Amino acid sequence: MNIVDLRQTTVRQIEPLLEEEARHWRDELHWDYRGALELIKRFLDAHALAGCVAFENGSAAGYSFYVLEDQKGLIGGLEELLVSMRAIPHLARIEAQLMPFSGPVDTPLLDQGFHLYTRQFMLLDLQKLHEARSGASGSMRLNRWNDRYFEPCAKLIYLAYANHVDGEINDQYCSRGGALKFLKNIILLPGCGQFVPGASFILNEPGSDELIAAVLTSEVSPGVGHTTQICVLPGYQGHGLGRMLMQTSAEALRSMKFRELTLTVTSDNRTAVQLYEKLGFHTIKSFTAGVWPR
Repeated sequence: MNIVDLRQTTVRQIEPLLEEEARHWRDELHWDYRGALELIKRFLDAHALAGCVAFENGSAAGYSFYVLEDQKGLIGGLEELLVSMRAIPHLARIEAQLMPFSGPVDTPLLDQGFHLYTRQFMLLDLQKLHEARSGASGSMRLNRWNDRYFEPCAKLIYLAYANHVDGEINDQYCSRGGALKFLKNIILLPGCGQFVPGASFILNEPGSDELIAAVLTSEVSPGVGHTTQICVLPGYQGHGLGRMLMQTSAEALRSMKFRELTLTVTSDNRTAVQLYEKLGFHTIKSFTAGVWPR
C-alpha cells in the first residue's frame, strides 16, 4: 500500500473511487451525490484539497481529505489523516461524520482520542405519511422560508442547541455566527442538495421577528427530499410543534410529487428518534460522528 498526497494526484487517477462513492450514496441513501463530487473534482484540479490517496498495485484503493475552518478541521474521509491533522499548529478541534460504505471507522478514531456518537440516516415513504395532527400552535404564524429569516433563524438554532448533544458534534450550533454560516451552507451551497423553500417553514408570534421553530428542506435527488434542519425554541418544546412542522414539510413535498424524505439524527437524541419513528421514518443506515478533543 502506497500513500500519496492528494495534491499530487489527478482526478483521472481517483475517478473510479468517486464513481463508486456516488453509487453508494445513490443505492444506499437515495442521494444524488454528484454535485458534491463535482465540487471535490474542481478542488482536485486546482490541487487545492489537502488529504491523501492509498494506491494498491498502482490503482487508487481509497482517498480522504480535510478542510480547515479557523481552528477546526473537518474530515471528509479517513486514511492517514488523523495523526497529521493533530500536528497542525493551533488546531483545537477536529470533526468527522463518516458514512461507512467500505467498513467500520470507529477504531482509528478511538485510537486518536475522538469522542464518538452514533447517528442514524432515516427514510420516510411519503405515500405512507401518517395523518397529520394539529400542533399546539395557538396564535403562532406559519410562514414559508424567506431569506429575511437568515439572522432570526441563526439565533433560533443557537438557542435551540444550547446544552444539546448536536452542539457537541457540530460547534457551528454553539454561536450565532456559526449558526448563520451553517444556514448559508445548507441553503446557498449544493453540499446538502438543492434547497426547497416551498417545503421549508418557520413559526413565529404575530408582530414579532423572533422565531419559535423552523424546518428546512432540500432536494437531494429527483423525488427525494432531505430535512436539513428542524428545531424548536426551548420553552416551546414538547407541545407538538416539531411534529407539526415535519408533517407540514412532508405534505408540501408530497404535493410537489416527491416520493421520499430522509434525515439524520443523533441516536442519543431519543425524543427526536421516537418522533420520527412515529411519523413513519425507519433507519436505513447508522454512521459515526467523531469529535476531537473530548
